[in-house]
Amino acid sequence: MTDAPSSPDGVTARLLEAITPHVPFDGWSQKAFRMAVADAGVEMAVADAVCPRGAVDLAVAYHRAGDAEMVRRIHAAEMGEMRFRDRVAAAVRFRLEAVEDKELVRRGSTLFALPMYAGDGARLVWGTVDRIWDTLGDTARDYNWYTKRATLAGVYSATVLYWLGDDSDDNARTWAFLDRRVDDVMRIEKAKSQARENALLKPLVSGAEQALAWVKAPDRGPRTDMPGSWQGPR
Repeated sequence: MTDAPSSPDGVTARLLEAITPHVPFDGWSQKAFRMAVADAGVEMAVADAVCPRGAVDLAVAYHRAGDAEMVRRIHAAEMGEMRFRDRVAAAVRFRLEAVEDKELVRRGSTLFALPMYAGDGARLVWGTVDRIWDTLGDTARDYNWYTKRATLAGVYSATVLYWLGDDSDDNARTWAFLDRRVDDVMRIEKAKSQARENALLKPLVSGAEQALAWVKAPDRGPRTDMPGSWQGPR
């Protein structure tokens, strides 16, 4: 079911479609927002009510739409025989391949690098990696819930920056870069596992885990896009 054109989500979708041709030239700016409002045939009062921050809110909507497309691609992919590290790499790749124009992301990166919007940018990146872990079936509820997402956020952010400057065919250098970063993460996880099995290091690891035992993943209720997962504010 599609959103009604006059609903808030419907208006946002119309404005988002209208602004994307302007962003490569004018960025996620108020100028681009005003042109999108005119092109979409939306009353300015309605546009302001739906997007109080103008183009900033549309940039957020654009990122979240990319996340939704990534989730759709993950569900559609045949991942049953893939190693877990390959599933993680594939999810990040799906997220980048959901972007039709790198300039929209480049302009968004510039916007969310501004101090006043840096918090939005951090939340969007966290939301992306959260959806990756959730969609891939992560069940961690302790402090590992946070460490997994923080680690993947670093991988994702570094890969996006590399991808923005990649002019290789089919972004081949980016995918090689991504594979190396995921391998680095897997080596860290392997080292943690080996430390738990090491007679000398096990007491240290156990002590650290006990000290963090009070850290729990947020209780966010059930998601609606997949069984047992969460669909909340992103």
